[in-house]
Amino acid sequence: MSQITQNGKSVTTYGHLPEKGERAPHFELLKSDLSIATLQDFKGKRVIMNVFPSIDTHVCATSVRNFNEKVAELDNVVVLNISRDLPFAQERFKKENGIGNVTNLSDFRERNFGKDYGLEMIDGPWEGLLSRVVIVLDENGKILHTEQVKEIDQEPDYLEALKPLL
Repeated sequence: MSQITQNGKSVTTYGHLPEKGERAPHFELLKSDLSIATLQDFKGKRVIMNVFPSIDTHVCATSVRNFNEKVAELDNVVVLNISRDLPFAQERFKKENGIGNVTNLSDFRERNFGKDYGLEMIDGPWEGLLSRVVIVLDENGKILHTEQVKEIDQEPDYLEALKPLL
């Protein structure tokens, strides 16, 4: 289990993030049309997994906007915004904000992603939601970078996340 904070108060997550150099665990998440997306669907692309509690919070929304902007300049990179929001809320946000360079995926149905990746919050006010994490993968699903943001109300380190892709 890992410890992060929310407003300075301790929050425990389900486990530990996969390690740099490991293969990312398989996942099945919902796309906006309620079809299933798997890790295999993104084979051959470099992947930034931008994981967060809810698209309708300021910091989460900011991370989506920032990664949308930054990935536009990179070749063969896809950003996966992953939360437990309903796919309809994710799609609404994308349309309202003119977001076009990211793919929104939801873990609301099966709820396995947070456990398999060791990032679900198991206590605190947002218990059951996903903690703020960035995981970067190469074209074969090998992990190049991970960051679990220690204070959930802070943004991830965008520069460190992008370094392995530059």
